[in-house]
Amino acid sequence: MKKSIKLLAASAIFAVGIGIMAADHIDAPAVQGTTADITDFYAFQGENTSNLVFVANLQGLLSPSATSSAMFDENVMVEFNIDNNGDNVEDLVIQAIPRDGKMYFFGPVAPAAPGVTSTIISDATNIASVDITPYGSSAITATQNGMMVFAGPRDDPFFFDFGKFTEIIGGTASGFDAQGTDTFAGSNVMSVVVEVPKSALGGSGTLNTWVEAKKK
Repeated sequence: MKKSIKLLAASAIFAVGIGIMAADHIDAPAVQGTTADITDFYAFQGENTSNLVFVANLQGLLSPSATSSAMFDENVMVEFNIDNNGDNVEDLVIQAIPRDGKMYFFGPVAPAAPGVTSTIISDATNIASVDITPYGSSAITATQNGMMVFAGPRDDPFFFDFGKFTEIIGGTASGFDAQGTDTFAGSNVMSVVVEVPKSALGGSGTLNTWVEAKKK
C-alpha cells in the first residue's frame, strides 16, 4: 500500500537522546483543537531496557465531555523521525495512521525521501495495528512484528503554570510559586504510542528524534 502524503501543517518537536521531552501547548493556532496539533513528545527507554518508547500527544485541552467524542483525523499521519548518524536528517521513520477505529503503524523504515512530503511505506514485516481505546476504557495495546502500540485518549501528563508564565513574560510576576497551578489539570490528549527494539533503530549511542503531523 503506497499513498502520497503532503505536508499541510506540521508541528515538529526536537529531542536528543533518551529521556528528553518537549511540549508545545496553545502555540499552534492553525491546527489547535485537531489531531494535527502536537502538544508534547516523549522518547524514553522502555521498562524492557532493550526497547525505546515514542509518545506523541495530540489535540490538547480536551475536557472530559469533549474527550468522549474526540477522534483521530484519518487525513492526518503522525510520523516519528529517527536520525541515527547525527546529521539531523531522518534515517528512519515510524508512521501512524488511523483507519476505521484502528491505528496502523508502519516502521521503523527508511523514508522514501527525507523532508516534508511522505509516502506510506508498508510491507508485512513492519506493520502493527491496534484498536483505538475508547475514553474511559482500560488501555488496549497490541504487539506485532516487534512493536508494542497504543492509540487513544489519556490524561494530559504535562505540568505547566501558564498563568505564571504569562506574568513572567509580561514582567508583572512578583516571584515564582513553590508549586504553581497546573493549567492542564483535568484535561486530556489523544496519544499515539509505539515501543520498538533499540536494535531496529540503527546507529549507536545517541539518537536524534522528532515528530511531525502531516495532512493529506
